[in-house]
Amino acid sequence: MKKLLITLSAAALTMGLAAPAMADRGHADFGQATLTGFASLPAETFVPGSAPSGSALGTAPNNGITAPFAGQPVQGFSGILNRHDGTFDVLSDNGYGNKANSADFLLRVHHIKPDARSGKVKVLGGFNLSDPHRRVPFALTRADRVLTGADFDVESIVRASDGTYWMGEEFGPFLLHFSSKGQLLQAPIPLKGVRAPENPYLNGDKPNLASSKGFEGMARSVDGRHLYPLLEGTVDGDEPGDLRLNDFDLRKERYTGKHWVYRLDSPSNAIGDAIAVDSHRFLIIERDGGEGDAAAFKRIYLADNRDRDHDGVMDKTLVVDLLNVANPKGLGGFGKTFRFPFTTIEDVVLLDDQTLAVMNDNNFPFSNGRTPGKPDNNEFITVRLAHRLDADRRAFN
Repeated sequence: MKKLLITLSAAALTMGLAAPAMADRGHADFGQATLTGFASLPAETFVPGSAPSGSALGTAPNNGITAPFAGQPVQGFSGILNRHDGTFDVLSDNGYGNKANSADFLLRVHHIKPDARSGKVKVLGGFNLSDPHRRVPFALTRADRVLTGADFDVESIVRASDGTYWMGEEFGPFLLHFSSKGQLLQAPIPLKGVRAPENPYLNGDKPNLASSKGFEGMARSVDGRHLYPLLEGTVDGDEPGDLRLNDFDLRKERYTGKHWVYRLDSPSNAIGDAIAVDSHRFLIIERDGGEGDAAAFKRIYLADNRDRDHDGVMDKTLVVDLLNVANPKGLGGFGKTFRFPFTTIEDVVLLDDQTLAVMNDNNFPFSNGRTPGKPDNNEFITVRLAHRLDADRRAFN
């Protein structure tokens, strides 16, 4: 998708407000976004020639789908990277929801090409994640050291300037550094003082972070020098609903000890992804746990770490309400108001200064937010914001 140079909307000009002024007014929102593209990958899509999977799911059907599966499902998208040629890298998470049932799910980065004209998403290939150089100091599931959903729960991904990948995961939580071919380059990097129940180094100590609440989102600074992994859950002792956005120095390959606080609208909410817009602002998906008609809160905020109201937390501006997106052209066969009503929405990427791409994690075969009793597809949408972000040009790299 080509980058477009887009002027301010007529509404903003009429009001005499440029986009930065809108974003700087505390919690004032951007207004209704518009659906500009829709494509879908069928839920029952599998990696060609891949190993069987889902043996620990039992034989009872879920949304009409019975495990085990003959191959590896292409599902669970929890991170996305723009290749700037109309294609994207997307990250599958740990598989089927927890450590115990995902030992035969191979962690993988998929290469996809969405086509809004046909409404389809094509899978072009991808690569599995592995540890052939034995960087992981604790036991892995497979003797060949191909990584599985019982080893790590990868939830966020960025591409470094050297072409390698950094991923945030939830079992540690750890940062993981992979080559461009998915081979682990160094030992998992823990976050000092924060441990999930699945952390292999607990040694009987009490965890201080809930299960599946590790690094759900992770942004790369626009200058490429820092990572900002964002916890999905509150660390014990912090204010309920307060999440730590941590600072990791890529040149020194260590945490700086600095963090900012992103406050959820409700402690029962969760974040889905985080990306940088400039040196201080981030797009962050925040969502409730509902799906379908029960989905009530699926939003993308512009969060600013300068904390201009001095309350100790990042300022938030509503950019997109994903349950109230204008759809004047009826894209995807939906009505004039489009809803993205999934339990987990975990992927956002900048396409240009006024357009975002968003994907869901379909939790195959468990989620059924689009059609009751039917497993969700992987949906790829593009939305045009009501105002420009005035993003740093480097945020598009």
